[in-house]
Amino acid sequence: MTLTAPTGVAARALAPDLARGFMLLLIALSHAPAFVGDWNAGPAALNTVAKFIKSLLADNQARDMFVFLFGYGLGQLAHGQQARGGDWASIRGLLRRRALWLIVIGFLNTVVLVPIDIIAVYGLTLLVLAPLVRARDSVLWWTGLLTLVPATLLLAWQSVVAQAKPVTMAEFMEPTFAAHLVAAIPSWPVETAISTITVVPGMMLGIWAARRRFLDEPERHLPLLRRVTVVLIGVAVAGRLPAALLAAGAWLPASAPAGWAVAVAHDLTGYAGGIGMAAAVGLVAVKVRRGRLATALAALGQRSLTFYLFQAVVWVVLFYPFTLGLRDGVSFTVTFGIAAGVWLLSIVLAEWLRAAGHRGPAEVFLRRMSYGRPKR
Repeated sequence: MTLTAPTGVAARALAPDLARGFMLLLIALSHAPAFVGDWNAGPAALNTVAKFIKSLLADNQARDMFVFLFGYGLGQLAHGQQARGGDWASIRGLLRRRALWLIVIGFLNTVVLVPIDIIAVYGLTLLVLAPLVRARDSVLWWTGLLTLVPATLLLAWQSVVAQAKPVTMAEFMEPTFAAHLVAAIPSWPVETAISTITVVPGMMLGIWAARRRFLDEPERHLPLLRRVTVVLIGVAVAGRLPAALLAAGAWLPASAPAGWAVAVAHDLTGYAGGIGMAAAVGLVAVKVRRGRLATALAALGQRSLTFYLFQAVVWVVLFYPFTLGLRDGVSFTVTFGIAAGVWLLSIVLAEWLRAAGHRGPAEVFLRRMSYGRPKR
């Protein structure tokens, strides 16, 4: 059966796009500091506050919000195709084509731009788990729960290593663009494959939530969204506070097991925080409707893939030795200002694209490769 065109921009639900737009701020705050060499340069007090905020709000929580929304988008896509008469064979083919092209985009992002990529991880996970998009609710929940343990342990191991010695991308930057183009290729396949486990829990829950249209129709689910927001964000703050204090230098774990406990709590409750923030945006969407600011932020969310890649372009231009080379010239705190500035610029550019009637170029490319050329 022939696939139908995806939902037009005008018909999209507001809350998921608002959430994706806000999510890009958290991603920028998480990524920008990774490109400077000395995290202690500049005003110590401001750096302390910035490190605390980064650990509490962004690290391994921005990604979890991202992957929840990715799963939610998959659920929306499947629901939309089924509502327009699509059969499962055609939908599965669409999902797999989408997955393959996400892998391609992620590979190019890693090689040409920056080796901090989640796009290929999403693509590989979708390629393997595409049948679960139509699985029973119980299968989604059990898959999410069973993968939550290894996913958390993998993230916690990375956090424990970072506790001993924070590693930044500045240490691995190549002096020339030619060297940069080949540096990440050897490790990319293994890192991408290993990272897939970390996105499965949020992806499964996102698919489940989309079936109930929690963010598509938030006004119908206000009591639940309020409870989810309060409980999950509360859990996230409590679970992530020790690691945030550790990142800020306010204390040190007394032993290796204590360090592991802090890391596990931080990364496990990051899943709760990411979902809780998505629910909070659903509540906001009911209040703000389609005001100018909401429209502009939603325009950014509608083009989240394009502006995720745009952030990577900015990091290369600003920080790498073969461009402006600012990796040793700015402080940790300044990178926060840069991240916020890039996000605000992204809103302006996305709103300009919306007003001009243009989708994001990355979205146009992915849509064309997934659906094929529209028939005239």
